[in-house]
Amino acid sequence: MNKKPFTKKPPSTSETSWGSVASWYDKHLETSGDTYHEKVVYPNLLRLLGDIKGKHILDLACGQGQFSEIIAGFGAKVTGIDIAKELIAIAEKNNIDHKFSLHYFVSPSDDLYMVKDKTQDFVVCILALQNIEKLQDTLKEASRVLKDGGKFLCVINHPAFRNPTHTHWDYDERQGKQYRRVEEYLSESKIKIDMTPGSFKDKKYTVSFHRPLQLYVKLLSKAGFAITRLEEWESHKESGKGTRQKSENKARKEIPLFMCLEVRK
Repeated sequence: MNKKPFTKKPPSTSETSWGSVASWYDKHLETSGDTYHEKVVYPNLLRLLGDIKGKHILDLACGQGQFSEIIAGFGAKVTGIDIAKELIAIAEKNNIDHKFSLHYFVSPSDDLYMVKDKTQDFVVCILALQNIEKLQDTLKEASRVLKDGGKFLCVINHPAFRNPTHTHWDYDERQGKQYRRVEEYLSESKIKIDMTPGSFKDKKYTVSFHRPLQLYVKLLSKAGFAITRLEEWESHKESGKGTRQKSENKARKEIPLFMCLEVRK
């Protein structure tokens, strides 16, 4: 593998749809208190990471740095990278307690110029691979910066059940069952996502890429990774009282929202 020299000079960055929703996204994660991130994703990732004190962790597509702050609080040495300068600005502003162990950079995920080869114990990527266009280049960079035996943990919206505009919750009145309708799965697609459904003012949109699971597996293998764990995580939410409560709650426990892949270099 060709060595990639460390440089302090940042590369040119492209615009991203997430820059325009930075403030809204930060408010959503920091003030709601009941997000999937807090209730499902973060606890499970921390369980899989284990004891991370003193470990070097790259938080790839870190957003406004919420998880970076959490793992720095457990003693990890963290580098957070995101293409959206607006999100990194929020992350840097909030980085009060971990100035010496947590550092942020603005960069696309396929150019980790600030990280030397084979220096990271873990790379984590939370609900972002599905928003990255240059997926193969990103996976190659993740492989480059990981130590031999290092792990890459990525969480994505479950590709089988959460293909935007092509999968939906529905209810069978005759059988009294909540179910997930899947209209497309194997076809790759680029989709505009409405981040503020139900609102008619100050609309926010991002872009997502649907890919079947087999493509993720092929590209991870091509980047030099072997899959060591696959977990599927369901919603923590529960329906209020009503005729559909039992069926809706059962469906949530049967049909996972998220998939976590643990791969080792």
